[in-house]
Amino acid sequence: MSANRAIVVTPKAATLGAFGEATEAYLGFLQLERGLSPHSVAAYARDLAQAAEFLRKRCGCKGWSTVGSNDLSAWVQSMSAGKLTPASLARKLSAIRGLYRYLVREQQCTADPTELLSSPRLVRPLPGALTEGEISRLLAAPHSGDAHGLRDKAMLELFYASGLRISELASLTIQQIDLEHGFVRVFGKGSKERVVPMGEKAAKAIAAYLEAGRPHFVKASRTRSHLFLSERGGPLSRVRLWMLVRHYARLAGIKRAVKPHLLRHSFATHLLSGGADLRAIQEMLGHANISTTEIYTAVEPSRILELHRRFHPRGRQRQGDFSASKKTP
Repeated sequence: MSANRAIVVTPKAATLGAFGEATEAYLGFLQLERGLSPHSVAAYARDLAQAAEFLRKRCGCKGWSTVGSNDLSAWVQSMSAGKLTPASLARKLSAIRGLYRYLVREQQCTADPTELLSSPRLVRPLPGALTEGEISRLLAAPHSGDAHGLRDKAMLELFYASGLRISELASLTIQQIDLEHGFVRVFGKGSKERVVPMGEKAAKAIAAYLEAGRPHFVKASRTRSHLFLSERGGPLSRVRLWMLVRHYARLAGIKRAVKPHLLRHSFATHLLSGGADLRAIQEMLGHANISTTEIYTAVEPSRILELHRRFHPRGRQRQGDFSASKKTP
């Protein structure tokens, strides 16, 4: 991580007195020591600033060290009354718990008032996935006869073939691509590095883009080593990548809303359907915990039933054999 990378602190958090001082120290720890992305740190900053404002104004707390479990319970109740989703509430609780673990470790607090807080029960929605037919139409949508088409086809092919996050795709550099061996080196959440295969079709699309497409976008004054460039010569932003995915989904005749993360879900679901090992999928997705990846096992119940029928001793028994066994006295 770059030593001069700016600490992300919201102005609101920085003006909360003792709350802000401790919050800023924790946010610096998250970014410099834990390696969290600026987007993640900014989200923590917002959540902690909102909590501090409530605790200061509604509970009369003077700083994080003066907050008690009853104060935090009142804060949680206020958020529940505000009809926050369980996922949003869980994220805010995670932010406050992480802060207090840090403060106790740094001896800025003698006790952790979050220990008695209970987390909301989360019901995980199953991730959606495009069908293989929809994916084929989507990847064929860009017209590869010009620089924009070459770029966009390479982007979509790589997106689906590697299961990258949209932020990882936007930040890719040429140096992270190994066309000869067919893999991409990715720096994901927490600046953790992983190597992901890209497949032959994605490698060919990227090679064509690098040869005949990318030079069109290069501007001597702006262009660095990013892989996917805009008309101005800078890297394509996450928002622009999102817009391109939606544009080509419409061209492909896909009726449902197609968000960039849907390609990542499709990548994982199709790998699992093809028989890939869950641990391998976890590694390619960059999930720190296997439980995050396990959600994909619920996406293809038909495959689980088929595997049971094919490989389990009782599942392999044919209907005819079963009928015959019933006749045996």
